[in-house]
Amino acid sequence: MKNKYAFILTITVICSLLLSLVSEVLKERQSKNIAIDRKKNILSAVGVDISKFSILDIDQYFIDNIDTLIITTEGSVVNNISIESLFEKENSQTGEIKYFDQKEEEFLPIYTEKASKAIILPVSGKGLWGSLYGYFALDADNFSTVKGITFYKHKETPGLGAEISEKWFQSNFIGKEIYGNDVLTSINVTKAGLADKSALHEVDGISGATITSNGVTDLLKRDLKRYEPYFIKNKK
Repeated sequence: MKNKYAFILTITVICSLLLSLVSEVLKERQSKNIAIDRKKNILSAVGVDISKFSILDIDQYFIDNIDTLIITTEGSVVNNISIESLFEKENSQTGEIKYFDQKEEEFLPIYTEKASKAIILPVSGKGLWGSLYGYFALDADNFSTVKGITFYKHKETPGLGAEISEKWFQSNFIGKEIYGNDVLTSINVTKAGLADKSALHEVDGISGATITSNGVTDLLKRDLKRYEPYFIKNKK
């Protein structure tokens, strides 16, 4: 009888250890997949064609062409902090993500892409069914001309709000301007079909997805405002 219980206990311990090991392996793989997906979106935001890139290609392109800056909320670059050392806090009401160090001091990350001379900013906010997470790319000289936008995560309805992930919607932003007469105007996402194609500060929204379109308008205006001190300090 004792041998029977000892056997059961041994099997239980072994199974627990195996499950813990598998869980850790899967967790690491999941984290890697999330990191690669974000890198893909960062590259797509500046127009890099990643359709034929392997995971190794993406990682190597990042090493060769992408730098990460950490800035204060006043727009000054900080050299002794890495993005890995920051943790994210999301506002459940607005979907806005902020980045803090261990002392609860807020910082902002910026990605720079050498080839296209662009900066890429993380953006986030509320859609219809949940938060929208993406990247917004700007010209690194004037901090006004839009290079691109991508969304890597959302819960919007397929065929409606989920169209924010489609090329037709994202390409509308390219070449637009977030500044007008030195005033941060951002980009307004109008109702579908109502955007003035010649206007530099608006794009067509998605038919049947007004709340999602408004969410993109709101998150861009808010997040770009947070980065404006850096734009002002570094405009050429």
